[in-house]
Amino acid sequence: MTQVKAAAPRALAVPDLSALSAALLLTATVLIAALAYYFLGYDQGAVSVFGSDTHVHEFVHDARHFLGFPCH
Repeated sequence: MTQVKAAAPRALAVPDLSALSAALLLTATVLIAALAYYFLGYDQGAVSVFGSDTHVHEFVHDARHFLGFPCH
């Protein structure tokens, strides 16, 4: 008679985040988010990132409203 052994559950690997690495990760995330927010807010139509057109404005139109930028 053969016995079928159930596979032992494997533990998930949890990354070791020290306080310093967590602080660096948080800082980088905030900086990237602030840069993205600035990029979206900069393209107001009159002052456009790509010359006199409003590609960024039109591409993220609803997201700009969600972030509180008026455009109408």
